[in-house]
Amino acid sequence: MQLNELTQALDALLEPWRYKDYAPNGLQVEGRGEVRKIVLGVTASQALIDAAIARGADAILVHHGYFWKGEDARICGMKRQRIRSLLQHDISLIAYHLPLDGHPELGNNAALGRVLGLKAEGQAGEQNLLWHGGWEGKGDAAEFAAHVGQSLGRDAQLLGRKDKPIRRVAWCTGGAQGFFADAIALGVDAFITGEASEQNYHMAMESDVAFIAAGHHATERFGIQALGEHLLRSNGINVEFVDINNPV
Repeated sequence: MQLNELTQALDALLEPWRYKDYAPNGLQVEGRGEVRKIVLGVTASQALIDAAIARGADAILVHHGYFWKGEDARICGMKRQRIRSLLQHDISLIAYHLPLDGHPELGNNAALGRVLGLKAEGQAGEQNLLWHGGWEGKGDAAEFAAHVGQSLGRDAQLLGRKDKPIRRVAWCTGGAQGFFADAIALGVDAFITGEASEQNYHMAMESDVAFIAAGHHATERFGIQALGEHLLRSNGINVEFVDINNPV
């Protein structure tokens, strides 16, 4: 598949123009014109680039790419080494941030909901990135947090009352702790995201809504895999997900 055909297909699927984002979506570093193998990952770290080189990949497709708003624009240090590795091996870097969070079928929120057994009923909040619905299981906050942790393969941090019955849940993957007030306003019993901030503990206690921090990386592993599976089905392109572990 030609690189321009791949990026056009991804843009048409994920519609990046619908989002006000913090980094450019789509092709960020241009490599060779023909793409036969894609390495998928959450973040375009040096470790992921090295894995792509070892696997003979033509392109890397990630959720977290480069050139974030407000970052130092100079190509120095770690950024220089990463981009140098890509250019030396003629590997393209393609990244989709909020478009991959928000896609109704392949996105991080949609995929996390499926993994956790959450039945999506609607979207709210900034750019409709806050999902909400019912939990198919039964139990209190402690049991629900244990279910989240078991499903994601890591301990989930629970803030709030442990014996709170959980029926309705709101969620947004990654660093969406700032959406907690919007989740509380929806009348849910629990909110799931990747990270926690200091004030989230007090909000959880005073609102009686459980806050679950399940890991930024852990909650955002599934959308990129769903996107890769879509590329395999629709274009027959060789894809491989490489999970570079991150405890955050």
